[in-house]
Amino acid sequence: MSGAGDEPFIAAVKPLVDAMGGEMIPPDEAGPDDVVLSWEGADAVAVRLPQLADSLDHILAAMERRKGMPLADLDRKAKQEVVRILEARGAFSVRHGVETVASALGVSRFTVYNYLNREKST
Repeated sequence: MSGAGDEPFIAAVKPLVDAMGGEMIPPDEAGPDDVVLSWEGADAVAVRLPQLADSLDHILAAMERRKGMPLADLDRKAKQEVVRILEARGAFSVRHGVETVASALGVSRFTVYNYLNREKST
């Protein structure tokens, strides 16, 4: 991607880029919406950020990996916790966020709204 001196920096930021669903590209291929990261005064790598909807899918997949099972297989209390975490991360500000989360959890949109309202009333 860039010079050999950049490799430790690129290796260091890769887990963050992967966690947010971004893509690392050569800095000279960066577009206006990409973020160029510099290392020791030179452009080392550019990061193409995901669309918000793609980020939600990526977050849901990461949560499944962390839980070690499909989110739909979690018990009700665990699903409520997932909804609370997703709300804190802004998942429900994404268009169709409630529908996407409901589908991943194997519940109705109504149930997701109930989980959200339960959090607000406690």
